[in-house]
Amino acid sequence: MKITVVIPCRNEVLYIEECIHAIYNCELPSNTEIQVFVVDGMSDDGTRDKVNSLIASYPTLEIVDNVKQLTPYAFNLGIYAGGKTDFVQIVGARHILSPNYLLNCFNKLSEDASTWCVGGRIDNKYINDVGEVISKAMGTTFGMGLGNFRTLEKSGFTDTVTSPMYPYWVFEKIGFFDEELIRNQDDDFNYRVTSEGGKIYYDNDISLKYYVRGNFKGLWRQFFQYGYWKVYVNKKHKAVTTMRQLVPPAFVVYLILLIPTLFLGQTLFLLSAIPLIAYLLLDVAFSLKASPSTNKLFQTLITFPILHVSYGLGYLKGMIEFIILNKKPADSQKRLSR
Repeated sequence: MKITVVIPCRNEVLYIEECIHAIYNCELPSNTEIQVFVVDGMSDDGTRDKVNSLIASYPTLEIVDNVKQLTPYAFNLGIYAGGKTDFVQIVGARHILSPNYLLNCFNKLSEDASTWCVGGRIDNKYINDVGEVISKAMGTTFGMGLGNFRTLEKSGFTDTVTSPMYPYWVFEKIGFFDEELIRNQDDDFNYRVTSEGGKIYYDNDISLKYYVRGNFKGLWRQFFQYGYWKVYVNKKHKAVTTMRQLVPPAFVVYLILLIPTLFLGQTLFLLSAIPLIAYLLLDVAFSLKASPSTNKLFQTLITFPILHVSYGLGYLKGMIEFIILNKKPADSQKRLSR
C-alpha cells in the first residue's frame, strides 16, 4: 500500500521540521510505503535548506517547486508528484500530526466505502501572547459557529475537516483541487465530495497541533479572505454550501442598518440595538471563559468581533463583486495572510 503526503508550504522554517518528523513518526499499517512531498512556494527564509537537511534521514522526502506560490497549485502538484497511489494525505506546514493520525484515517477509509475523507481534531497552539488569545477564541462555538469542525468534541460525519486523507480514486472520480480558488479550495473540494454521495468523517481520537497566527492584522486578512472566497465557491456551485456562513455577513448588514436609527429617535434605536447588546453580552461571557488570563481579557473581547466582522465584510465584498458585478476575484485578495 502507498500513501502520498502533500505539504503545501512557503516560508515556514519555524514549523516544517517538526511537521515532517511527526509524519514519519506516525504509526502505519504493515507493508506501507510513504512518500512525502513538500510543495514549496519558493521559500526564501531557510525552509528549503531545512527540508534538504532532512532528506538524508528520510529518503522518501522530496521538495517540489511551486513557482506560482498558491495553495491549490501546491495541492495538485503534490498529488501529481505522487503518481498512482492508494491514499493522499494533505498536511499543512503548521500542522503537527498525532502518532495515530495516518493509521486511524486509513482504518476508517478502509472499513467504510461510503467515507471518502477523514480528518481529526485541531489543537490550536501559539507562539506569542496574541496567538494564545486567538487560539482560545477559535476553539469556541461563539468564535467559529455551531457545527464547525474546529469545535466538535465527538467523532462523526461533518461537512469539512482539516489535514484530510482521501483514497486516490476520489480524485479520479471528481477531479482535483480548483486552482482558481486561492482560498476555500478545500471547502469547494469537500462540497464536491458530499455532492457526489461521499461522506466526510471527523475523528476526535486523532489530532494535530496547529500554530495559529500571532497578530490581529494577519487574522483579519485571513478571515476577510475566507468570507470573500466563500462567495466565489457558492457562485461556482450555485448553492450556499453551509448555512452558518450567512451569520457574519448578516451581522455586518445589521450593524450598518443600525446607524441610521440613531437619528430616528431614542426608542427606535434602543429597540434596534437589542441584537447588538445580546452579541456584546455573548462576547463578554465567552471572553471570560476563553481568556487565558485577566490581563488578556480585552484582547479576547476584540478577537471575536475581528473574526466575525472581517469574515462578514469579506463575504459582502464577494457578493458585490461576484454576484452583482459578475467580476473575477481581485488580485489583492490572492495574497495570503502571514
